[in-house]
Amino acid sequence: MNTSGFGFLLFFTFLSIASLFVEAYDPAPLQDFCIAVNDTEAAVFVNGKICKDPKSVTADDFYYAGRLNESREVIKSLGTKITLVYDEILSGLNTQGLAIARLDFDLEGLNPPHQHPRGSEIFLVLEGTLYAGLINSNPADPNGKNPFFAKILNAGDIFVFPRGMIHFQYNIGKTKAVAIATFNSQNPGVMTIAKSIFGSEPSVPPHILAKAFQLDDGDKLVEHLQSLTWTGNVN
Repeated sequence: MNTSGFGFLLFFTFLSIASLFVEAYDPAPLQDFCIAVNDTEAAVFVNGKICKDPKSVTADDFYYAGRLNESREVIKSLGTKITLVYDEILSGLNTQGLAIARLDFDLEGLNPPHQHPRGSEIFLVLEGTLYAGLINSNPADPNGKNPFFAKILNAGDIFVFPRGMIHFQYNIGKTKAVAIATFNSQNPGVMTIAKSIFGSEPSVPPHILAKAFQLDDGDKLVEHLQSLTWTGNVN
């Protein structure tokens, strides 16, 4: 093979390998914007939302008076409240691969272990002191421990939570705390681990969960957990 041919093959191979690592969490936009249309009767379904006619788009389609500078009343059971602005709230986010949230923490408030199936998160503390934790996926060794990463975050600190990884935040300070989270998805989704497992409808058969959690004769404990009221903290 001549030098030019080898160079082309090397370039093509590199390009092919590099493409394996390129992943867009949301569909790449093919136009400047796609203002979402909330039409439950629409016959067209896409990975996102159908678009408004660009000729009828106004400045209001890109605007939301979210008042994210104002505190929210927390959910009593958790001591937290998450105010998420995503494509259902701000239609101009459709196809942009972005969402944002305000997180309010009462004293000892907990944003319980959860994960976002469709987006990575960058987390910025504005006020207070939070303990943030991240659990990695299962290691190759089936008997290995899942790596756990945790930091104490103060005002101005940032932490990254990769897509799909279980994570949490807990207020360990002596004052209320506030944080802002942004996502690389217009609808990152959320699965609160305890709520998902014990608060599903219909319920997961108790013996399955008892075996999964290695609980000997644990059916009654699982049934008790399933009887509790499980609520989220995102609106």
